[in-house]
Amino acid sequence: MSEDVSEEPKPRRRQARGERRIAQLLQAAANVFCAYGYTATSTNAIAREASVSPGTLYQYFPNKEAIAIELGERLLHEMREAHGQAFTPANLTLPLPDLLDVVVDPMITFNCEHPVFLALMHGSEVPGRIAEEHDALHASLLTSVRDVIAHFAPELSPEERARIADMTFAIFKGGMGLVLAAPEGAERDATVAELKTVLLRYLSPLVDESVTTPPSR
Repeated sequence: MSEDVSEEPKPRRRQARGERRIAQLLQAAANVFCAYGYTATSTNAIAREASVSPGTLYQYFPNKEAIAIELGERLLHEMREAHGQAFTPANLTLPLPDLLDVVVDPMITFNCEHPVFLALMHGSEVPGRIAEEHDALHASLLTSVRDVIAHFAPELSPEERARIADMTFAIFKGGMGLVLAAPEGAERDATVAELKTVLLRYLSPLVDESVTTPPSR
């Protein structure tokens, strides 16, 4: 007797449709959060952006906070992956200009592909769960920057390394805003190059040899 498998694919098809709908809603939320910020965004606005009814949205998410948490967790996961690709033991062996390339480029690519990250993570009323996870990632990034500084300047005290890491991160965040505001193409590339040059000139005194060559794009 042959087995009847005609019913088996249906749950998988329903699951795939559900995942596509969730992805559609999350992309719509990202667009609206970027345009209006988390606080001013409503579930109705997200539903309109996704071209679905509010009832359809509520089948997947009970409220705006749940949407933000799901979107934030996915973004934080991708950011952690970019972080892991940038700060590796092998990269620490590179000259400072090359190290800046391999560390800064993945971070810039991530933020340019996901401009909602800054809008969501730095909003005044983002869900506490997301804020906590973001703070943990921020602390991890600062630790990695301090490790880089310790590699190039082991004679510095922990307090000095922490101070330089904080300043380095602040420079990057400020420059990242300018990068995102620049039109894509030559203008954005030039802004990225300027950001790397600023970082290089700030950090170059930490290395033994004088660094004068700007990092490449």
